[in-house]
Amino acid sequence: MDIIWEELTSGLPNVRQLVHVLIRLIAATLLGAIIGIQRERAGKPAGLRTHMLVTLGTAVFVLACSGVGMSSDALSRVIQGIVTGIGFIGAGSILKLSEEREVQGLTTAAGVWMTAAVGVAVGLGSLGVALLSTLFTLIILSFASRVEHQVDERRAEQVEDKNN
Repeated sequence: MDIIWEELTSGLPNVRQLVHVLIRLIAATLLGAIIGIQRERAGKPAGLRTHMLVTLGTAVFVLACSGVGMSSDALSRVIQGIVTGIGFIGAGSILKLSEEREVQGLTTAAGVWMTAAVGVAVGLGSLGVALLSTLFTLIILSFASRVEHQVDERRAEQVEDKNN
């Protein structure tokens, strides 16, 4: 039984360390949920579960690597791998519609990428940076789309005026 307990607590030398890890994992999950809820409400394909899993996953990578005592150089390479991997996930969400000459999914890709950055920040213990970046992400996703719609409507009106 002692061997099982040792394996389960490996990388967590004491209760204080366990509490730090729990706080970071909960924070990553909640911050991902906040962004994911906004994307769900907007009807986007990458929603609540995707964003929660991305923040939690990236935080776990960073925490696990930090927990085994990786050097900052090695941790930097892990983070580089995360950024690259998330880039591939984001690339999969981007579609080019040839008939409309329109590209869709860029905001989804950028949102998933940003969510990974939040997870990395949480994993590194920069909860303030993670919280602020989540707030800025929400502002951008919620309010910038309104501005874009207004600009698009004005453009359409100008094109219509030129055609008449």
